Amino acid sequence: MSDITALVSKLSGLGFNDTPVEHAPVENVEQWAEALSTVSGLPAEYTLTKTLIFKPKQPKSEAMAPVVVIAKHDSATNSKAIGNELKLKELRFASDDVLTDMFQTAKGSVSPFSLANVPKENVANVRVVVDKALLSDSTGNIAFHPLTSSHTVFISAATLQSFLKSVEGLTHVTEMDFTADAGTAAVAKTEKKPSAAAAAAAASDEVAGVSKGGIDVSKDVDFPRWYQQVLTRSDMLEYYDVSGCYIVRPLAYFVWQQIQEFFDAGIRSLGVKNCYFPMFVSSKVLEREKDHIEGFAPEVAWVTRAGSTELAEPIAIRPTSETVMYPYFAKWIRSHRDLPLKINQWCSVVRWEFKNPQPFLRTREFLWQEGHCAYLTEEEAMVEVYDVLTLYRRIYEEMLAVPVIEGVKSDKEKFAGGVATTTVEGFIAATGRGIQGATSHYLGQNFSKMFNIVVQDPEDSGADRPKLHVHQTSWGLSTRTIGVMVMTHGDDQGLVMPPRVAETQVIIVPCGLTAKHSEEDRRVVSDACLNVEARLRAVGVRAESDLREHYTPGQKFNHWEVRGVPIRVEIGPKDLEKHSVMTARRDTFVRAPVALEGLESSIQLLLMTIQNDMLAKARKTFDDRVKIVLQWNEFVPVLNSKCLALIPWCEREVCEDQIKTRSSRDSLGDEPEDEKAPSMGAKSLCLPSKQPTNPPIVHGETKCIQCGENAKRYALFGRSY
Repeated sequence: MSDITALVSKLSGLGFNDTPVEHAPVENVEQWAEALSTVSGLPAEYTLTKTLIFKPKQPKSEAMAPVVVIAKHDSATNSKAIGNELKLKELRFASDDVLTDMFQTAKGSVSPFSLANVPKENVANVRVVVDKALLSDSTGNIAFHPLTSSHTVFISAATLQSFLKSVEGLTHVTEMDFTADAGTAAVAKTEKKPSAAAAAAAASDEVAGVSKGGIDVSKDVDFPRWYQQVLTRSDMLEYYDVSGCYIVRPLAYFVWQQIQEFFDAGIRSLGVKNCYFPMFVSSKVLEREKDHIEGFAPEVAWVTRAGSTELAEPIAIRPTSETVMYPYFAKWIRSHRDLPLKINQWCSVVRWEFKNPQPFLRTREFLWQEGHCAYLTEEEAMVEVYDVLTLYRRIYEEMLAVPVIEGVKSDKEKFAGGVATTTVEGFIAATGRGIQGATSHYLGQNFSKMFNIVVQDPEDSGADRPKLHVHQTSWGLSTRTIGVMVMTHGDDQGLVMPPRVAETQVIIVPCGLTAKHSEEDRRVVSDACLNVEARLRAVGVRAESDLREHYTPGQKFNHWEVRGVPIRVEIGPKDLEKHSVMTARRDTFVRAPVALEGLESSIQLLLMTIQNDMLAKARKTFDDRVKIVLQWNEFVPVLNSKCLALIPWCEREVCEDQIKTRSSRDSLGDEPEDEKAPSMGAKSLCLPSKQPTNPPIVHGETKCIQCGENAKRYALFGRSY
């Protein structure tokens, strides 16, 4: 039953004779209450509800037994308690496929009436749990969505019970007292009209089947789920039907475009030119550099067939392009006059083998840039390595407002086949883990010897001038930048976008209009919004007006909060009387009036302030969580407190392996390490360019805290992604 008319007809036979109420589409209970408050002719009292659909853990051989929970909106529907009552294990919210295939509904429109859509062969497996508080409801008006979130019907408890009895084949209906399991569950208070995000945090349930505009899990409580929700509910990313691959939606792609524009201008100033090489590489070429391919071998994806024909030789899809490009470097570089050769390409690469994909951080295909250059001398090459590293640092700090630490990778962690790898390392405070931001490599002459990229020595004037192998560099930055930005700044309300990379920097929302205001009043406010938008756009501010009808200001606030728009401008009749607007910062939620006169400069200054404040806040958090550790017995406790450790270190690879093993064992005790989780053992992140001086490393005296050998430098260690 997917038609409202058919549903109303069915309900009329059960004692329901009213017409469904139409209102703006809603995404959660708070928006529902707000939408109903704008509709006239409603019952004086009514009870809002929530309908949840769970899927228990079951053997694959068993038919699926979904659980439908029908409850008051503020009842503490604890999934563990429900599972215990029904003797089912590990209830989890049902996926979109279950909602669509079995209940013929979608998030935002789930209600008890979806039970009428369940195929007859599946109804007997469905378990229904009804909140006893609903059955004893005194208002006589229980609100449900009649198959769509843009309508509401009000029925009595008796009509609800009659409907459940009318579902042919439905035999498992249980009444449950949720007050006994309420504990400290928060009660949603719709009369106060809180922000949707705050209300979602107060209501502890993630409502399956109710498509929430806000984020309903705390960043500090369940970080992986929070990250997933922020990316999908902000419209940054969409999941794809090939595991480990994702659709980068316009909001996120705009960030990548801003990074591209900044970095492209930077490398052009260094004389680098863009090009493009094919994504395919023959196995013969790929395997020429043994050390290099061994580092990537588990991740290489191979094309083995074209149509129904097996290829004579498998073709790899590039995991990186050193071996793709360098045969042509040998062709193009014939003389020292052809140097330096500096090229970059923007492309995607594929790295296939891993068990636990994470959007933007660890994906099978990702966007990046990769630069490849050749020089006559090591000195020239190293200048470029650090010039590019500086650009990477500036992308993170100046554009994304994310602080990083510059340094050099250990021999164990350096790029396979390279001589040295420089890096910028970030930090995710919520998990206490480091994350590699971007790398710039000095490849030395390793690849030029392998691919015979040589020139004659320009300093030798003899007839048989010796040939010199060129010195090479490579460097890369990927869409991982977006994930790091989201993890660093996002909060329990959603994204918090740095102004420099926000697709919309200012959202303008008409406010303060009620049923008492005339159409002329509404037109004046709308015109004022459009005028402010035009003024801001004229000075380069990316501004939009949200003039959508049938959406309340609260719904619009929530929509743009989740998407992290840096500034909200509210304009209403009273603001216009005062010749001002009201601004609200997304990063701090601070609201302040701003005069219409000189508005452009005020908004531009506020955007700069937000950008700087976001970096300062993130930098303080980072700095506070990097601890100097001088004794091994302090090392693991520092990691367990979600910090990184700067330790005196000998820089030996065997010691690095021992640090990872010991720190993992000390953390886990006798428990096995979860292979799918980021490493529990600490690894070296980098040898920071800026070394601590209190206390300094005294050569020959300062000892490595793990093995007792002489320490060479401080190294940054931590758990990492």
